[in-house]
Amino acid sequence: MKVITFYGSKSNTYCCNFYLVLGTWNALSDINTLVDVGTNDFVIGEVARIASTGVGKNPVEQVIITHNHFDHAGGLKHVIKKFHPKVLAFNNSDEITRTLSNGENVIMGDSEFEVIHVPAHSNDSICLYSKKDRILFSGDTPINIKTPGGSYTSAFVTFLKKIVRMDIDIIYSGHDDPLTHDVNGVLKNTLSNVEKSVITA
Repeated sequence: MKVITFYGSKSNTYCCNFYLVLGTWNALSDINTLVDVGTNDFVIGEVARIASTGVGKNPVEQVIITHNHFDHAGGLKHVIKKFHPKVLAFNNSDEITRTLSNGENVIMGDSEFEVIHVPAHSNDSICLYSKKDRILFSGDTPINIKTPGGSYTSAFVTFLKKIVRMDIDIIYSGHDDPLTHDVNGVLKNTLSNVEKSVITA
């Protein structure tokens, strides 16, 4: 699997990071997948710069939206018009072609990812986890909470306890640089700080 990172900070408007997930060898069976699309048509030019997304393949065959905030999903109409992909998300808005369920698996590139519903940042927020590649796409789910304070739900605590037990080498987030160093330590620290904060039902 290959992950190509596009930084939203390079856009002329407020925008999330988005990611193009490809198979290792760009095989016909791989599913070229965009994780989030940003605010506007910035994504179109960025994808066009990629040297190869596979001979005879649509550069973007599938889009998965981590949550339906404008900086992550505002560019959907541009991506749909240009690439005509399937669009998957946890919500069921008009542009979504398939609604995802917690715990189901989806193929991105040549790898299988588990869909994890995390109603922390928004009610429709999801993370995507590949056990084989030890990768987590976190969207805007807070995974690097450095100090105690604030209020969190018991469901979020349950989520953190789950991912602390996972083997994760890289976390690709909605706005920060990819987290590649001491990932498990960061997650354990986040869990500790959340547990010292106010927990609601």
